[in-house]
Amino acid sequence: MMMSTHAEVDVSVVVPTYRRPALLERCLQALLAQTLAPRCYEILVVDDGHDEATRELVQSYAARALHPRIRYQRPSAGRGPAVARNCGWRAACAAVVAFTDDDTQPDAQWLQQGLATLLLHRDWVAAAGRVRVPRAPGAGDRPTDHELMTRGLETAEFVTANAFVWREALQKVDGFDERFLRAWREDSDLHFRLLQVGAVGRAPQALVWHPVRPERWGVSLRQQRNVFFDALLHRKHPRAYRERVRPVPPWDYYVIVALTLAAPGLALAGWPRLAALGLGVAAALVLRVAWRRLRVTSHEPGHVLEMLATSAAIPFLSVYWRLRGAWHFRTPFL
Repeated sequence: MMMSTHAEVDVSVVVPTYRRPALLERCLQALLAQTLAPRCYEILVVDDGHDEATRELVQSYAARALHPRIRYQRPSAGRGPAVARNCGWRAACAAVVAFTDDDTQPDAQWLQQGLATLLLHRDWVAAAGRVRVPRAPGAGDRPTDHELMTRGLETAEFVTANAFVWREALQKVDGFDERFLRAWREDSDLHFRLLQVGAVGRAPQALVWHPVRPERWGVSLRQQRNVFFDALLHRKHPRAYRERVRPVPPWDYYVIVALTLAAPGLALAGWPRLAALGLGVAAALVLRVAWRRLRVTSHEPGHVLEMLATSAAIPFLSVYWRLRGAWHFRTPFL
């Protein structure tokens, strides 16, 4: 890939946001403190929430300085992070597009390092930066389940919290698939499609920090809706999904659901002991799920109770969203 001769800046930063002005302001402050010369980059904030507080915040920052130029965007149609990112990169002026999120804090050298990596490796179509999740203030020796999940960003292969992509490559793959309506798997889908047109490398010196956001009790239950979009990723990239995302289905979830649903029928059919045995096996598997989650996470009483309660519900929610996704996207996904 080569730098476009008509680019007004070297790199365009795209930041989708959804009604989180306080987090967005923290991100903007970090972006304005970059070591890359202010004339060399622009910031495009894409307001997916169509929020007036967000618009006023961005416009107030845009009015303070000429460089870097800060632009406020709203998608004309559709919602979701994929829609927002498409709106951003298509409005970008630079040949290189840097993606991050409104809840990150880019390191001061983030843009300089990421841009330098792509310019050094001109045969790459994109480069994935490094994400670090700092420990929350007052956190114990063991993370919570939610914190552990957020830490997964540190080892992810490619995430749009920190990615540098040639605009020409985005045009070739037509950007993000806007059927991914949640912030889940849309980056994996882009990654797999970019690999079809060229190499995707690493930019380990391009660092962003991703603090753990506070969440309400039972966040893991709400997150089960994400697996609906696993089905879409599986339909589009079945081999890559099994090789890079999830090698085998969660068979224990299916067994828990099947045994629990079968128990009333077995009892009514005159096999109460068999029904009780099935429920006992299902309960043991639920405890196994809870233990897997607690093995490396906090043993604080409140957290243990949350893990036990949510582990009993997760298999049913997960199977429901998996099967619903398989039906919706017409794919043999389990």
